[in-house]
Amino acid sequence: MKNLDQRNQIIEYSLKLNSTNLSPLRSGNISLRGMENDIEGYLITPSGKKYETLKPEDIVFMGLNEDEKNDQTKKPSSEWRFHRDIYRNKKEAHAIVHAHSPHATAVSSHGKPIPPFHYMIALAGGDDIKCAEYATFGTEELSKNVIKALENRNACLMSNHGQVAFGNNLEDAFELAQEIENICHQYTIALKLGQPKILSFEEMKKVLDKAKNYKKG
Repeated sequence: MKNLDQRNQIIEYSLKLNSTNLSPLRSGNISLRGMENDIEGYLITPSGKKYETLKPEDIVFMGLNEDEKNDQTKKPSSEWRFHRDIYRNKKEAHAIVHAHSPHATAVSSHGKPIPPFHYMIALAGGDDIKCAEYATFGTEELSKNVIKALENRNACLMSNHGQVAFGNNLEDAFELAQEIENICHQYTIALKLGQPKILSFEEMKKVLDKAKNYKKG
């Protein structure tokens, strides 16, 4: 079977979506950039399957130029469009994690960006975490909204939906998704006490410069 190692890695991290409560049951999806038969594309979790039942052959390969899956015997995640469009628009993206994590989903229901109440906001790539405007799941409109919210970012919220994060590999993308969920949890606690103090643009610029070497330290 082609890309067996990548398929198994997707299954490993799909199970982690459940075990870490980052995304329960069938919710969320995961993909990895890859090649198959000299076609550039990505491997993505299938639609509607419980992660605990996944087998390597269930993982679906789609070309970056495909507008739908030609082989209808293997149905990709309903969110394949924004996975494809992230890979098309972000050359640095090699893995994507989309999760309906509890706190990120709760914060996303307000449809607003998360301001820099904490310097770890910088992990998403900027001085706030954007929230993509709402659109029906699986639609081209949602994909466009996500790409807009990811401008100069490597993670964003999705209004009334959840979050999406990408990285150089699945470990990095998954860890970033966990960081976003933790930040959202902290933000919900902070809001219970009132409006939190917001770090200045100048301070966040310093933090963003430091964050470039965060994983190397």
